[in-house]
This record gives sequence, C-alpha cells and structure tokens, in this order.
Amino acid sequence: MFYTYVLKSVKTGKFYIGYSSDIAKRIEKHNNGKSRSTKSGIPWSLYYFESYETKTEAIRRELEMKSWKSHKKLEQLLN
Repeated sequence: MFYTYVLKSVKTGKFYIGYSSDIAKRIEKHNNGKSRSTKSGIPWSLYYFESYETKTEAIRRELEMKSWKSHKKLEQLLN
C-alpha cells in the first residue's frame, strides 16, 4: 500500500504534499529534519492522506495535487 499525504506545519501553517509506503516513518523523518524541503517548518502533523495500491498511482496523485496553482483547491479537498 502507498499513500499520498498532506502535512501541515504547526510552526508556519504551510502544507507539504508527498507520498510514501510508510507515513509514520516519513513524518518522523520530516520532524527530525532529515528532509531539506521541510526542515524550516518543523513540527509537522498529518493533515490528510489517501491510499493507493501502487506507487505509480500515489506519485500521480502527489503530482496532481502539487500542480494545483492555488491553495483553494487543496483546501476544498481537505475540508
């Protein structure tokens, strides 16, 4: 099982979108500063996720969500 997930920074309020086969381990890496792109937003909390059978599906969804030009569409999905 693979997941596309959205994290929210407790510090900045910004969102981060990613994919993983193990969300708990991935969040731990984000919160331990082992991901350069999220280091400045520590701590992060899981805000939303979707599950997929294949890695390809999860990556496709991640890229789709990242392609949205405004946060409005993301916020609609999350609400």
